[in-house]
Amino acid sequence: MTDSHEIGALKAAFRGALDTAAALEALSERVDALDPVREIEAGDLDDLARVTLAHAVSSQALRGLVETMRARRGAA
Repeated sequence: MTDSHEIGALKAAFRGALDTAAALEALSERVDALDPVREIEAGDLDDLARVTLAHAVSSQALRGLVETMRARRGAA
């Protein structure tokens, strides 16, 4: 039987991962423009730290939920 709360959680976790992926994409031009012989500016490094952490957490939350759903179905 389908658990509607589980499906809702999956949708929310998936949207969260997509949102943080979009935030990474928004930084792509800044990363591409970095000069390899200069230090990265503190603000850019702070932005990278914030966005990569958010993406890692949201992706891991999605993965954890998917693994829980698989285990519940005996597919682990």
